[in-house]
Amino acid sequence: MKIGNGRGAGRRLPRRLGQLYLGLVLYGVSMAMMIESRLGLNPWDVLHQGLAGQTGLSFGTVTVITGAVVLLLWIPLRQRPGLGTVSNVLVIGIAVDVSLALLPGPAAIAARVPLLVSGIVLNGLATGLYVGSRLGPGPRDGLMTGWVARHPGHSVRLVRTVIEVAVLGAGWLLGGTVGLGTVLYAVAIGPLVQLFLPLCTVAPRDADGPPTPSVPSADDPPTAAEPLSPAAGSPPRADRAGAGGR
Repeated sequence: MKIGNGRGAGRRLPRRLGQLYLGLVLYGVSMAMMIESRLGLNPWDVLHQGLAGQTGLSFGTVTVITGAVVLLLWIPLRQRPGLGTVSNVLVIGIAVDVSLALLPGPAAIAARVPLLVSGIVLNGLATGLYVGSRLGPGPRDGLMTGWVARHPGHSVRLVRTVIEVAVLGAGWLLGGTVGLGTVLYAVAIGPLVQLFLPLCTVAPRDADGPPTPSVPSADDPPTAAEPLSPAAGSPPRADRAGAGGR
């Protein structure tokens, strides 16, 4: 698997790897914070929580299994995973289980609300870190962008909305927690990722020139080439890396 873009990208590979894994670990921590707040989760985590309750498996184990199943759906879409994609499936599940074991579950609402808000902000930062490393999108992000690349008449926003509403409904029926946190996450995560992603993106560097920042506009249409080269392409936009940006 070739990672990077020219000599400059190769020199920065240690930073990109460190940023990738820091972002994935922090993403798992942020998920645990939202779970422990007991005030509602993002759509994918509502599904994970519902499945965990029904199967008796840990939240992290369900997260890993769900990510692997979603990754299989990339095959008919002709998506190619990057290192970050595979790491996403494994690292976040482990991080969330460890964090849940260590984090206290406060009973008072005065402590649960700040825990929820901090978890959402940390989730936005974590998304900016791992997406900005440019080592591959998460399985769920790739599912959305891959579908749009194969069906150009469908917008990212439409496909994302359909998937997330379906996931949220299934998770709620399985017993996942839907509440204030679900709404707050949906409203806040887009702007948060939009804030953190440009700050965290490792810009492509021409072999003989200075760094060239490349953070596309949230309104740019996706192209077929974008999801097919996650390790070397520009980072997914904030609107597609938003809710459950994995």
